[in-house]
Amino acid sequence: MRPGERIGGLVQSLSEHLVTNVEEHQLEGARRAFLQNGFTKLPFLVPDRVKSAVADEIEELVAEHGVRRGMSFKETGGTPRLMRNVRHQEISEHGTVIPRVYASTELLDALAKVAGEPVLPCPYEPERYVITELEQSGDTHGWHWDDYSFALVWVVACPPAEHGGFVQCVPRTYWNKQDPQLHRQFISQPIHSFELRPGDLYLMRTDTTLHRVYPLTGGRRLIINMGYASRADLHKPISHETMDGLWNGSREDQTERMDHTDQAEQTV
Repeated sequence: MRPGERIGGLVQSLSEHLVTNVEEHQLEGARRAFLQNGFTKLPFLVPDRVKSAVADEIEELVAEHGVRRGMSFKETGGTPRLMRNVRHQEISEHGTVIPRVYASTELLDALAKVAGEPVLPCPYEPERYVITELEQSGDTHGWHWDDYSFALVWVVACPPAEHGGFVQCVPRTYWNKQDPQLHRQFISQPIHSFELRPGDLYLMRTDTTLHRVYPLTGGRRLIINMGYASRADLHKPISHETMDGLWNGSREDQTERMDHTDQAEQTV
């Protein structure tokens, strides 16, 4: 089978699964959780065949194109980003399955039922899909919001909760990039924590849900984040300071980790 035929078959498999196997009560249950917590698990949304193909492509891309990054951002209160990642540019150039899955009409329709509003491809291409790998003790995607409304995260690898790597979030929060006031956010709203397993998918309302990945103490966490927009996102000014700062730059200027003192001070 030629590559194009294989990919077309995978996309068709996803479409058929979403139309015939995903039931309304599953989507409705996910919608209730999403509205309450800004977060909901959706492992039932994608068939195992497609999960495996996406996972294989992620493993290949991170092995060939992954870049270590270590930095912090004043826009999120100095929280750290310590990870390896593959940017949208490399995924688009060297990936085949991921770009097609991202644009699936049936997938967008299912996500819209969970979100309660249209879910649209992100107009800012660098935020459409990014691979991140946490691989060293202390690695984390520190507390932050995203510029756009939705993120669908595919979990390829994740350690048991005892070794970190789980998601924490604070729903119904607002990102003021000039004065994020993280500690005030923690006081005003409860912090919810969610354990994850390989093969999980989850949808998050990322522009109004402060969230992080709990720092790793062992094992490995590998995911792809697929970012999507709401209709409102298309009509408001959006800057991209943290996204541009994190994902831009060459392999050489991104390989320095923050030292352990900075990491301890900034992992809120």
